Amino acid sequence: MSIRDEVKRVLVTEEQIRERCQELGRQITKEYSERNEKPLLVALLRGSVPFLAELMKYIDLDIQYDFMDVTSYAGTKSTGDIRIIKDLETSAEGEDILIVEDIIDTGRTINAVMGMFRNKGAHSVRVVTLLDKPDRRVVDVRADYVGFEIDDYFVIGFGLDYNQRFRALPFVGIPKEEVYR
Repeated sequence: MSIRDEVKRVLVTEEQIRERCQELGRQITKEYSERNEKPLLVALLRGSVPFLAELMKYIDLDIQYDFMDVTSYAGTKSTGDIRIIKDLETSAEGEDILIVEDIIDTGRTINAVMGMFRNKGAHSVRVVTLLDKPDRRVVDVRADYVGFEIDDYFVIGFGLDYNQRFRALPFVGIPKEEVYR
């Protein structure tokens, strides 16, 4: 059986992701150029890596990137317990941080990370997310750049996982219930 057979429905296709990354890349390029800023892209491991790889192809600026490993999930649910497993190699002081996130749902993780960068003296802190689930928000936080707003589905693919599975799917999909029961 193929891993794709465990997907109930494709929510965002590979082509839609590519097209939206091109649009976001143009928008980020324009806005950072107008502000005369060079973003330091900070990808939150592991889920945002495919999004970072696709997005940065379309940002026409002299960018740098780094990674943080931050978690708040167990299985299909956000626990609210934010843990920083790996911090940046680069100093955030004076930098124009653009956090690259795979999905924002409760807002707890991204809010904590944004606060941390502000406390470390970043010049600016903005967020680009592939997926936004505003119906799940418990913290008032908004992304500056959103790929796709989605309803409250549990999703997998394009970096998003269920217990470390499904990250390599080239699309975002909804898994069959028996996958995570």
